[in-house]
Amino acid sequence: MRHFYRSHRPPAEVLAAADNFFPGLGLAQIESEPRARKFSGALGVARVRVRAEGGHYTFVEVETDQMGESRMDRNVKKFFVTIHRTEDPGHALEANY
Repeated sequence: MRHFYRSHRPPAEVLAAADNFFPGLGLAQIESEPRARKFSGALGVARVRVRAEGGHYTFVEVETDQMGESRMDRNVKKFFVTIHRTEDPGHALEANY
């Protein structure tokens, strides 16, 4: 599956966050490029890519080798939440109903 997120953080900070987040899930970094990382482990494979978009946005794309809503995909969404919390620490999540 492919997941994406638009961040206000610079690409280097997003990749540093990925370097801290994914090894905590038991995933080892198997590839490192200037704008991409690839992690692999028991949960599967995740490839994180970042690129500057629209001047002040960073487009973050994470592609997994899993189908459907797997544990890896849920953890990718948690990764996006950690990035969002660094952007806006005071944001409180609320129900929409």
